[in-house]
Amino acid sequence: MHPYNRLPSSGHSTPSPPQSPLRSPRLRHSRSKGGRFTQAQQPGRTFPQRLAWLILSVLLRRQGIFLFAPLIYISSMLLYMGTVSHDVVPVIKHRPAAGSVYRSPQLFAKLRSDMDADNSSTDAISTIWKHSYKGGQWKPCISNSTGGLPESNGYIYVEANGGLNQQRTSICNAVAVAGYLNATLVIPNFHFHSIWRDPSKFSEIYDEEYFIKTLENDVRIVNKIPEYIMERFDHNMTNVYNFRIKAWSSIHYYRDTVLPRLLDELVIRISPFANRLSFDAPPAVQRLRCLANYRALRFSTPILSLGEILVARMRERSARDGGKYISVHLRFEEDMVAFSCCIFDGGSKELEDMKAAREKGWKGKFTKPGRVIRPGAIRVNGKCPMTPLEVGLMLRGMGFDNSTFIYLASGKIYDAERNMAPLLEMFPNLLTKEMLASPEELSPFKNFSSRMAAIDYTVCLHSEVFVTTQGGNFPHFLIGHRRYLYGGHSKTVKPDKRKLALLFDNPTTGWKSFKRHMFIMRSHSDSKGFELKRPNDSIYTFPCPDCMCFTNKSNATKSSSAP
Repeated sequence: MHPYNRLPSSGHSTPSPPQSPLRSPRLRHSRSKGGRFTQAQQPGRTFPQRLAWLILSVLLRRQGIFLFAPLIYISSMLLYMGTVSHDVVPVIKHRPAAGSVYRSPQLFAKLRSDMDADNSSTDAISTIWKHSYKGGQWKPCISNSTGGLPESNGYIYVEANGGLNQQRTSICNAVAVAGYLNATLVIPNFHFHSIWRDPSKFSEIYDEEYFIKTLENDVRIVNKIPEYIMERFDHNMTNVYNFRIKAWSSIHYYRDTVLPRLLDELVIRISPFANRLSFDAPPAVQRLRCLANYRALRFSTPILSLGEILVARMRERSARDGGKYISVHLRFEEDMVAFSCCIFDGGSKELEDMKAAREKGWKGKFTKPGRVIRPGAIRVNGKCPMTPLEVGLMLRGMGFDNSTFIYLASGKIYDAERNMAPLLEMFPNLLTKEMLASPEELSPFKNFSSRMAAIDYTVCLHSEVFVTTQGGNFPHFLIGHRRYLYGGHSKTVKPDKRKLALLFDNPTTGWKSFKRHMFIMRSHSDSKGFELKRPNDSIYTFPCPDCMCFTNKSNATKSSSAP
């Protein structure tokens, strides 16, 4: 029996298969005469070859070791990386995204000669507005109520925060809320802001008497709360209950939540009040907003008088164009440039100035852990403020020649001497309120940002073309007010800043190509001059159809010719 057969013999002997040789004959070892083992007919191997063969043999015999293969691979890679010199690291160059870099000065340098030699410009300022709205026109149609008001449900005191036009939002919304709740509105108090730093009161910016008189049949408005009521609060407004109302609350919230408390207390305070009423509201609320903004709010006599004087001076100087001029709202003040986090061509000085301005104005807002600022992405998205140079290039591309008169509405331009030079070269007839008015005329308003902004607002309101270069409350209110005055058309150039970012970032663009793009943008602004309010739009930017009524010209002609 075979020595490895463990089964008992059954009487039959089954021959076992022959044993397999332990090694191939080619690998059989034989003892040499000296007592050493040698491989038959095998040439000598080097040490690395023998080591590799030993490792391979172990792996083939012990297949479980493959479980450790990943660990062995990682260890080998780490060992290899430790022997590589890191003194020379390959440099990978990333090409900036189109539109992400400020290259407007290079484009200006390339286009300057062709721009100056271009004599093909037509009378752009007189031919820019060609679009009409469906063969008709929009006309203001809001009217005051007649008759008396019912007994008041109490007094509402609001604090209007922000700059001139944010305060204007609060005033108009307060009128609407007070009228809807049948409450008496106390003349809004203007909250002193650390950025605008203007301590002006309501009567120093607006004609308070005219405001109260215009709304007398719609909303009761008083200068102060009666003494007998304030006695309950020790004549201290901070003791009056203050509603902390969420932004964009509906008018129904005021009816369901604010009114019951008003009836109990007889006086309530709402602070802050900016943007505390939804844009969408019932027609009765919208009518009060329209009435307040377009009829009741008139600048105080000193502001209005100087504003009208500057308008007359602009019209006189632009008599060659029929008294028509362009107004530009330029937002390139230091705080705006700093807040935008965009990078321009000011180098290291600009970076240091902006860093200091951000820390001074917003104290750590931009340096919070985890906050990532991408200036290139901001520019591509059209969020960077336009520079004076870019404004000049755009307007020249739209066909306005260097004889056009421009009124510039702005604060103190950052690095004005350097940044304003290209714009003044392209438009030497550029004027500001400081250039139009004497120091004596401006002195009552000089240190009050809201009053100075009100003067700019007045001159921009009556220009033939208004150019907005950055968002904000100033252009939003002005666009709506211009629609109200000019038959529903805003007469405003509102550039596509994403498209401009791409054009300004391509110094190879030729003058004819650039001009073609600018004319398309100009035409688009004309067609978008008429826009109706949609849900969640501001009535202060889109007064149609809540504040204005459409009149078909053919029907108007028939009615006027009827006996």
